[in-house]
Amino acid sequence: MDLYEVLGVAKTATTAEIRQAYMRLAREKHPDRFPDPADKQKAQDFFKQATEAFNTLSNERSRQDYDKELAKPKLTKPVEIAADAYQRAAQKAQERDFQEAMELLRTAVHHVPQEPRYHAALAMILAKNPHWQREAMTHLEEAIRLNGNDPGTHFEMARLLAAQGLRLRAKRSIELALRLAPEHPEVQRLAIELGAEVPRKS
Repeated sequence: MDLYEVLGVAKTATTAEIRQAYMRLAREKHPDRFPDPADKQKAQDFFKQATEAFNTLSNERSRQDYDKELAKPKLTKPVEIAADAYQRAAQKAQERDFQEAMELLRTAVHHVPQEPRYHAALAMILAKNPHWQREAMTHLEEAIRLNGNDPGTHFEMARLLAAQGLRLRAKRSIELALRLAPEHPEVQRLAIELGAEVPRKS
């Protein structure tokens, strides 16, 4: 959705022109002008878009941000869309906006389902909510199927299984992680907790 097109103004329009365009649309397209329910609903949807466009473009700061975003090259290849979503998800997770991070990682998985990192990252976000742990496990299993040589994925699987009280399965997962990263302190710690044999240093 191009906000300039919604208001019917050029990208070089002044703030006064933007305000005039919005006022004209408010008169012509206001939902109260349409008695038919279907037409009224269409008018409401359009008016919502027009109001968003006006609020964004009539404010100098938000208009600058919008223009910068508009100038960016549009991603069209699934690999690019997924990589961009994955990168932005990492930033959102750092900001503790886990809901947004989850949605972005779902986008990454949707566009490139054969990338194990995307499944593993989505699983770690999902695992934060007890209601989504089953789905988290599904994505971890897919990440392991795609790349069974990542000790981090086996470690996360072991942690998730242990949290659900499935200690035997957790032990098998941590043993796989241990085989791949025998010196990793966190892997060793969980392995000891689960009763797995940790190799002694020679």
